[in-house]
Amino acid sequence: MPLPQMVAVRVWSVLLEVITRLGDLLVLVLRPRLVPPYLSLWLREALASPYRARRSFDVVRVLHASGQHFRELIYGETPIHTAVWLFKKSGLTSASRLVDLGAGRGRVLLAARWLGAQALGIELLERHVTLASGLVNRAGAELRQGDATQADLGDATHVFINWTALSPETRERIVERLRTCRPGTRVLTVTRPVEGPGFTLLSQHSLLFTWGVERVWIHERCAPGDAL
Repeated sequence: MPLPQMVAVRVWSVLLEVITRLGDLLVLVLRPRLVPPYLSLWLREALASPYRARRSFDVVRVLHASGQHFRELIYGETPIHTAVWLFKKSGLTSASRLVDLGAGRGRVLLAARWLGAQALGIELLERHVTLASGLVNRAGAELRQGDATQADLGDATHVFINWTALSPETRERIVERLRTCRPGTRVLTVTRPVEGPGFTLLSQHSLLFTWGVERVWIHERCAPGDAL
């Protein structure tokens, strides 16, 4: 990549980081109890980036067991202000239960707690869970190590999936898991919609993420007799 292009990409990356962080802090000012966990997560991200997975023995073992590839671990985080807006749009309330499949360091869970909802994150990499679970717990949410394709979604009212980096095969297995959701469950996906019968598309939006503007889809799980 030519030097001017590299500089432009770096400047754009820094600008996005500033915008998303300021947006998060402006939203969190309205929920002061969430500020300390957020700032602590931010610090841990600076010390140990969640965007660079290490090809260790444990990571390779977990990937082999889940049927995923190393490149599927490369992803960006969802800003809290983006998630709060999306969750409001999808009808998330204090009576709801959100499950985030592929939760990373749990930032999305803080957005669900901003709205008072129950929040559970399922993350494949134990390192992320170890670094973030205590801070997420302080916010009233839970972060567990596990495989998104095997997650229990029976109690979920909303399921969030940032599957930008996932392979078609992994997405297909997740869609099969989503079919275990109760009718009426809202499914929110980033970059691509849910493909296949059993889901009604309610709306789609363009929202800001840490890598730029991305498309997001809100679906609803159909009753078996209403599958399209």
